[in-house]
Amino acid sequence: MPKTIWDISAPVYAGSPVFPGDTPYQQQWGATIGPGCPVNVASITLSPHVGTHGDAPLHYDPEGQTAGELDLTPYIGPCRVIHAIQPAGGGLITLEHLRHALTDLPPRVLVRTYERMPVAQWDSQLSAYHPETVRALADLGVLLIGIDSASIDPADSKTLDSHQVIRQRGLRVLENLVLDEVTEGDYELIALPLKLMSADASPIRAILRR
Repeated sequence: MPKTIWDISAPVYAGSPVFPGDTPYQQQWGATIGPGCPVNVASITLSPHVGTHGDAPLHYDPEGQTAGELDLTPYIGPCRVIHAIQPAGGGLITLEHLRHALTDLPPRVLVRTYERMPVAQWDSQLSAYHPETVRALADLGVLLIGIDSASIDPADSKTLDSHQVIRQRGLRVLENLVLDEVTEGDYELIALPLKLMSADASPIRAILRR
């Protein structure tokens, strides 16, 4: 049968890469199956930015909404995957990288920058969006942008220029997507954040459907 669902979520486990200094995934067993205990029950500790995640405005705006307060509309619906695969060392995604696929653009755009997304290691040279690219996509009616790297800004950025554009324009963002097996084209995106009422981001299980 032809494939109809693509899981574009990064695996989350004890070795999942995180931004330097961020909280990694940790898991402990509070209960295990055995005499007198019928179930396994784990407790987990992690940054909400581990693996595939959606930043809430609170992440880059001290007055911004939390993950649990977000309108879900941007996270589900027609989507376009665009390839802008970058050489090792990353770089900024400009509008020229995307121009071949901007006709009749749906309101969600996911950009693939890696040949193989490094799910097991941190990439300090990750590719990111140029802020003018984000601004241009907003002008085209885009509600949500995504990328297969850990951030829409360079890893060493202290100003987070692209995050500031999405703050100003009201866009939503997905990061750490895995688009290795996804061809360019149009899909339905389903990528809902958890209802975390005080968090600055949420883990997301993201899929594409044809």
